[in-house]
Amino acid sequence: MIRPYYSDELVSLYHGDWRTLLPAGFRADLIVTDPPYGETSLDWDQWPTGWPAIAAKHSDAMWCWGSMRAFVAHSAEFSDWTFSQDLVWQKHNGSGFHRDRFKRIHEHVVLWYRGRWADRWHEVPTTADATRRTVRRKARPPHTGHIGAHAYTSFDGGPRLVRSVIVAPSLHGTAINEAEKPVSINELLISYACPPGGLVADLFAGSCATLVAARLAGRRAIGFERREQQCERAALRLAQLPLDLPIGSIAAPAGIADHLAPGHRVQTGL
Repeated sequence: MIRPYYSDELVSLYHGDWRTLLPAGFRADLIVTDPPYGETSLDWDQWPTGWPAIAAKHSDAMWCWGSMRAFVAHSAEFSDWTFSQDLVWQKHNGSGFHRDRFKRIHEHVVLWYRGRWADRWHEVPTTADATRRTVRRKARPPHTGHIGAHAYTSFDGGPRLVRSVIVAPSLHGTAINEAEKPVSINELLISYACPPGGLVADLFAGSCATLVAARLAGRRAIGFERREQQCERAALRLAQLPLDLPIGSIAAPAGIADHLAPGHRVQTGL
């Protein structure tokens, strides 16, 4: 079995293509990944055709970063998945400056799932700190329809639901990866859709922002990155961060062999 490029008590990073490294029996509680959108002429920005169908063999829940253009262009490749919801990351500067278009300052991250939604883990996404703001109760007009018994109620001074548009600065100048995403947002995605003690997989790890976020959220994580230079910089990043493991936590190396479905083994040469 191939050795991880980096490994500690919670996370492991592998250098290579996940499609060849992951054995058939590997299962993760959640995938959080940022594939190349395929929107530029850069050599690394190539959408790997058919990857969502392969990912569906390894998990039943996935947060996938992307642009609206990328999701529309490759919508057929997500036929094995059911759309749940999308969030918008609003950046402080844009990534498009065409004179005949609006300046684009946002990106999407979409939650896909398989099976029944009721079987998927989803923690109520509330704000971290209580506020002193008074919650004003408004009578809903009759045309809004029935919201249902699972509506969240925010009490005065208490946490509120996190909104679907999240404002966070871009990482230009400090990023390891050209398209690096904020750790704070990835941590929110993981806490929402991965059970405590669960395993997160990042198929296109890049800067390992997902692995850093998983560690902060107290989850195990495993990542894959094809470019060795990215692995080198990401490994240094992971090694410099304190683990700060809670007392009594389950701390086991997040190696591939540890997360196979019952009855499966890693094949020689992986």
